[in-house]
Order: sequence, then C-alpha cells, then structure tokens
Amino acid sequence: MSVAEGNADIMRLNGAEKHFGAANTDIVRLDGAEKHFGAVRALGGVDFHVGPGECVGLVGHNGAGKSTLMHMVAGTSVPDSGTIGVHGGIEDNYSVSRAQKLGIRCVFQELSLCPNLSVAENTRINHASLQGFGWRRKAAELIAGKLDEIFPGHGISPWDIVGDLSIGRRQMVEVARAFTVTQDRLDLVILDEPTSSLDSHTAGQLLAFMRRFVAGGKSCILISHVLGEVLRNADRIVVMRDGKVVVTDAATAFDRDRLVTAMGGAEAHRKIAAEAATAKSETNPLRVRARPSGQKDGAELVARAGEVIGLAGLAGHGQTDLLLAIFAAASRPRAGVEVTAPVALVAGDRQSDGIFPQWSISENIGIRSLARLRNGLLISPRREAELAQFWQKKIGIRTPDMNNNIFSLSGGNQQKALFARALGSDAQIVLMDDPMRGVDIGTKLEVYDLVREEARNGRTFLWYTTETEELDNCDHIYVFKNGRIVANLGRDELTEEKIIQSSFGDAA
Repeated sequence: MSVAEGNADIMRLNGAEKHFGAANTDIVRLDGAEKHFGAVRALGGVDFHVGPGECVGLVGHNGAGKSTLMHMVAGTSVPDSGTIGVHGGIEDNYSVSRAQKLGIRCVFQELSLCPNLSVAENTRINHASLQGFGWRRKAAELIAGKLDEIFPGHGISPWDIVGDLSIGRRQMVEVARAFTVTQDRLDLVILDEPTSSLDSHTAGQLLAFMRRFVAGGKSCILISHVLGEVLRNADRIVVMRDGKVVVTDAATAFDRDRLVTAMGGAEAHRKIAAEAATAKSETNPLRVRARPSGQKDGAELVARAGEVIGLAGLAGHGQTDLLLAIFAAASRPRAGVEVTAPVALVAGDRQSDGIFPQWSISENIGIRSLARLRNGLLISPRREAELAQFWQKKIGIRTPDMNNNIFSLSGGNQQKALFARALGSDAQIVLMDDPMRGVDIGTKLEVYDLVREEARNGRTFLWYTTETEELDNCDHIYVFKNGRIVANLGRDELTEEKIIQSSFGDAA
C-alpha cells in the first residue's frame, strides 16, 4: 500500500468516526427516509438531523414533503424505507408514545386540541402522570404557568372551553402545552407554522421564547412560510422541494432571494403593481360602509368598487367580527352596516369554517355557485366540473383529479380551492379572514396577483391579515384595537411601526 493510499484510508476512517460521533450526539437523525402514498412519492430518500441546542428552519412550498418528514420525526408516520435514530440509537418500533418518552413533541399546523374540553383538561391528555385527586388543579397550574412564560398578558383561563377560544388563542394553548414538562424529558419541539394564527406581537413573544429555549441547550424545528421568521431565528436552514432536501446551510448563508430561489419559487421581491398604489376614484360605486359594533362614533370602514382594503392590528380585536357582520348584512339588514353587492367569505380557519370534509374538490368549489350550476331542479355535474376545471387551471390547484376528496390536497391547495369558490361565484365583495396562514410564498404571490387582477375588474376585497407585508397589496388599511377602528392609513403611510403604535395606542 502506498503512503497516499494509506493517508486516504485514514482520512476515510476519520470521516466515518466524525459522522458516527455526530450521529451519536444528534437528538434525531433520519437516513434515506422514503414515503409513498399510493403512486405519489412524498419523500424520496431524505437525510435529516437535528443536534442539541440548535433551531433548524425547514422551508419549502406546500407539498414539498415537510409535513410528511415531521410526522416521521414525531412518530405519527413510519418510513417505507430508511432509518430513524434518536439520541444515538436506531428505533425499530418508533411511535408517538416512544417519541414523547424520548423528549420529542410536535405542534402540527392543523391544531389537535379537543374543542369540548377545557384548556386544563387538554393539558392532561399529554401528561398521564397528572392523576388522582386534584389533577385538574395541577393541570391548570401547569398550563397557566407556561402560558404566562411564553405569552405574558395572554388573557386565557385554564378553565376556558377550547371551542370557545379564538383560533389565535387555541394556537397559543397548543404551543404552550407542547412545552409543558412533568415526568418525560423534553429535548426537541417541532413547530409547524406556529405563528400562522398569531398577530405580530404574540408571534414575537413565541419566537423570543423559542430562542431562550434553544439557548438553554434544547432544540426546535421551525417550519414557517414567513421567511423572515426563519431567517431571523434559525441556526441552520433545510430547504425541501419535491420530496427531497435540496439545500442545507447555516442561516447566515441565506438571504430572502437565495431562500426563495432554492425553494424553486418565484423571484423574491415585493410584487406591488403600480395600480395598487394608485388611489381609487371616490366616484366608484360604494360597496361597503360599516362601523364596528363597539364603535358608536368616529371612524368607519368604507370600501368602493375595485378597492383592496386591509384590516390590521392585534389578533382578536374585532377584525373578524366586522367581516362576519358584513357577511350577515348581505342577506339581512343590520344596523351600522351597509352592503350593496353579493358577498363571499374566504375563511382563514379552513378546517372549521371553510371546507366540507366529505366532499370532493369540485363540490367544495361549486357550493357558492349553485344557482349557475343548476339544470332544472338538479345540479349539473358537467357545469360543476367545468367550473372546477377552469379554476384549477387559473389558480393552479395541484391534483390529478378534481373529483378527489378535498383532504387529498395539501393545505395550500385547500386554501386555493376556497379562493376558487369565492372568485368563481357572483360575489362582488370578497371578505378574506387571514386566509394566507400557513401558505407558501409561491402560492401567496400567485394569490396576490389574482386579487389585484380581480380588483382591476371591479371586485372589492376586505382583507384581514396578521402578516404586515401582505398589507402592501392594499389601498387603505384600517387598524383595530378593542373592537374599534383606531387608524386609517393609506398604503404610502404604511409601516410596521405605525401599525404597532396604533395597535397599542388609545386613538388614531
């Protein structure tokens, strides 16, 4: 053997030892993980790991394989091939209970709380050791303490029934529950779109807590379509596309442009059309005039044909209530609300308020257009299919068959179906209740373009969003606080600082 060959062998041995050492220190490691759902390949040989004391950002478009990969890490799904290692040992019978015993928990994008139970009772579900006399009090103290730690000023009682809470507060409970500790260890928490229902203030509280958690030697996986959150808070970023990991690098090696390019998405820039910045004529027909129920005088919301009106402020301060009041007033007169055209609503909480889970994609799209789809007394399957196929092509719904169940779609494509339902109808006013939560950047840009196109054609949009950058697509922005409109900002006046100041101030 030559000296060169000997040195090469030594280098290979050293490399193997380093890999073995890294694997032993990892909290979790997947090697060659594959997963198929019928003919669909969800994961194609993925290698993924998380070490102690790091936050790994996981990004990719809807359908890239992120959720499937996280289900494997959390034990809710097993790979068709490949291995899962936790704390240096290979797991042959990995499961949710095994993952939790090994200190791994997950906050999934679709919330898993039981709506008929209290916050304290939902906490007990994760902690079998809370038993015997007084377990409710112990569970209440446990979750209240964690809510106070993560979300100071949260306003949630352990005795609140979860179904009575807003979606933002339900998400706060879900997150806090994942970080509670009794007997089992806690080393890794997977956060799948954890801020999707939170306003910017509450999201900031959560992300600050997450960084403190990681600084204490624990680990997190952060999945978010708000790319700024990942860039600012992750230590390492993993990019997935079409069921594979395509790029892995330190977070400092990315900027927004490189990240979106790696995802295979559209160019990373704020696509604000010139017409969005042009003030709409006050001679345009009035579509909506509304005053929040808690506001007896002062500012009111006014929306005209062709306008995109933004609703901002901290979550739960009356934005959704006003949208629902406008929706109700379209069919029945309501004091303080004037509506002059048909209305459609795009719900943000698609699981509870948007989709019909037993129906096909086509049926979910056509439900708002039944009058047009009738043939005599019955719905025409041909007309229903034509409407669905038109919007599948126009809005880019990814499915081989529109007759598939709505749950066959990824979350982002389900949301596209809800937009298709609204835009395919006769509605001239479209109410959007934070509809882009958990939707990837590529889909968002497509929807932004579609909203502007429809606004040019005379449609009016009222758009509540918790993402400040989405407000750049609006002509005017109304900021809410405690059920009142406290500021009316033109797009040229819009800054995150002004929104925060208005949200925490007492007046406009």
